This record gives sequence, structure tokens and C-alpha cells, in this order.
Amino acid sequence: MSDIKKMYSTILGDHFPLEMTISFGEQRLVYRKRTWNIPQENGRYEERGIRYGENPDQEAALYELVNGNLILGDCSFIEPGNGLVSAITAEDMLQVGKHPGKINLTDIDNGLNIIKYLMARPAAVILKHNNPCGASCGASLAEAFDRANRADRIAAFGGAVVLNRTCDRDTAELLANNYLEVVCAPDFADGSLEIISRRKNLRVIKMARIDRLAEFERYRFVDFKSLIDGGIIVQQSAVNAIRTAMDLKPATAEWQGKTYRCDRQPTEREIDDMLFGWAIEHGVTSNSVLYVKDGCTVGIGTGEQDRVGVAEIAVHKAYIKYADMICFDRLRLSYADLELAVARGERPGEEKEAIDEQVRADRAGLPDSVMISDAFFPFRDGADVGIRQGISAILQAGGSMRDFETIEACNQAEPKVAMMFTGQRSFKH
Repeated sequence: MSDIKKMYSTILGDHFPLEMTISFGEQRLVYRKRTWNIPQENGRYEERGIRYGENPDQEAALYELVNGNLILGDCSFIEPGNGLVSAITAEDMLQVGKHPGKINLTDIDNGLNIIKYLMARPAAVILKHNNPCGASCGASLAEAFDRANRADRIAAFGGAVVLNRTCDRDTAELLANNYLEVVCAPDFADGSLEIISRRKNLRVIKMARIDRLAEFERYRFVDFKSLIDGGIIVQQSAVNAIRTAMDLKPATAEWQGKTYRCDRQPTEREIDDMLFGWAIEHGVTSNSVLYVKDGCTVGIGTGEQDRVGVAEIAVHKAYIKYADMICFDRLRLSYADLELAVARGERPGEEKEAIDEQVRADRAGLPDSVMISDAFFPFRDGADVGIRQGISAILQAGGSMRDFETIEACNQAEPKVAMMFTGQRSFKH
């Protein structure tokens, strides 16, 4: 059997060419392979590309668009000179750690894909395996990261963090208290890098262009999906069209000659959470359902085949993460460690029982949260999952033949639940 741990510490190298050209009829896009001159422990430097691909036995390469202006129909795609992840230089790697592999870079990229819609306020997104596990806005960057981390301390372990403001000392202290793989920010204030550097293997990346990230809302890129037969599916990248309250649509439906309307309109706070949640949804693998409250994720359900199932998974995760958060606040250990200690007779069972009771009483923080669905509910059962947990509002695409049932579910709830439609789905595969 191969030594897995040794494989993860080995630089695989690759045989991909230094330049790649893709032709769209008479138009050409030219890409250049990105490598870095990485300092070694012996004081020398070594030219390296991506550490490895999704697994340590897969060669991989990173390419930056360096030439070509692609126009197809009425869509002008992003032009060269706007590099983010693909333009990272060795100088941008303020702390190399184990220099990045494919997953690290795609986590950063998806974090940027989400946070570009959250640039108005300090925000933090923590990602694991290309899905957000916690995301939040805050009055300060430290508050934003702390809330995102507390939303799911379990999954944040070994995650990638993307920040949309200069990392200050307060934020750095919080980062240094967690095991993370990557931290990416537009800049790092004096003293913050020394604090973060307590974690020797942490990859710390400065990406100055994050300050201009809101400009990337309007850019489309060519999205490739390679097939096992060597074929490729090509599509335009998705764009989030729900940016203001004016973009939301009233939840109405016609069924057998009757018009159904949601009785209650969302509050200003609920609208803010709808817009925040839809921005996060843009980076979550489908099928997905999110619960958000006060500009922070409460539960994230990802990648399920049925919508009611993913709504239930998001609830289940919310309860697990909430119990872990309370346990850490009270006892400075994880809920899993507490369970094990109680089972071994090393800690009193009353400690666990008190936490469980608090979680049940608080219903994992789900009451008054906003439920976000990346497409319509084909039946009302998905919405009913959230309503049973006390959500106050729903945002979904709308467009199901049974929209009237979901509207009825909101109107029959006690208290009534507000609902709005986007008219746009947000699938990501």
C-alpha cells in the first residue's frame, strides 16, 4: 500500500505545456502556464507549478489568460489583464507553507466568486472542497470572520478563508487560533502577518485586486466541463441577477383559475438576508438549500438529489454546528470530544445534557432565519421543513406548477411566512 501521507507531501510536477491556445472559429484565446520560484529550506529557489491536482496522483497546471478578446453573440467575455487566482505571483505568496494545489486554488476562486457580491461591507467566506461552510458580513472584518467561523467550526478546520478587506491584527489573531489551509486578503496590516505566521504550513496570499472585485460582477468567462470521452461542454459563466430589493419578485401563482399570493411581505432585514443568501447560493453546489440570518449562514445543505432532503440536511447540520459552538464557548472543547469524554466517564453527562437542552430551546438559531433555495420547490414539503423550524421568510426561483402549494404553506404558517421569487435559478455543478 502506498504511503498516503508521503504522497501529500510530495511535489508531483506535471507535463502540461507552457502555453495553451483555444480557438473559437477565427477567434483565439491564449493561455500561459503559471509557475512560481519557490524558496527552499536550503536557501535556494525552485521553479514549481501547482503542487498536484484534486488528488496527489493527478498532475495539474494553472493557466492565465494572456491574449485574445472573445465575443460570441452579444456576450463579450472577460479580457486578459484581469487575473485573480491565475495571476498569483511568488511575491503574492506572503507565506508559502506547502505551496498551493488545485483544490486550494479552486477554493479561493469560489470564495472570490461569492464575495464579489458582498463588497459593500466587511465579509468573510470559509470554504471546504469548493463549497462555503460559513459566510458572514460584519461591522468589522474580525466580526465577519468570527461569525463565519462560528457558523461551522467543524468544517472550517483545514479550510480556505477569503477576506474582502485588509487583514488587521484583530482578524489575524482569530485566524491564528484556527487550523486553516489558506488565507487570502487584499492586504495585510502591519503586525498581522507575524501573528498569522504562527501557523507555519498556512498559505497566505495577498491579492490586491480584491479591492476591485465588485467590477467582476459584470464579467462572464468561458466555463469548460470536460467529459470522459475527451469531449468538452462549453457555457457562459453564471451571473447573479438578484442584487437589490427591486430585483425580487412577488410570490404569486395561478391554479385552476385562482390567484394565490403570499399574505406577508418581507421586512427590510429579511430582504437583506435574501440578497445576502442569494449571493452565497451562487457558490454552492446544487441541489442546495441555505438558512441565513442577520447576514450570516446558519445551515448550508449542498449537492443533494432532492430538495426536501437537502432542506433537512441543512437543518441537521445547523443543529450539529450550533451544539458544537455552544460546547466550545462553555467548555473550550468540541461537542464530539465532549460526547467521547462523557461516554468514557471522564466528564459528567450533565454537561452534555445542558448543551442539548440549550440547542433544543434555541432550535439551533433557525427561528426567524431566511430559507434560500437555488431553484423552485417542486412540492411544498421542502418549504415545510424550514417552516417547522420557525423560518420567517423564503427566497426561491419560483416557476413550479405547484407554486400555489408553497404559497399556501407560507400563508398557513403560524406566524405567516414571507416569500419572494427570483425568477432566476442558481444551479452550480
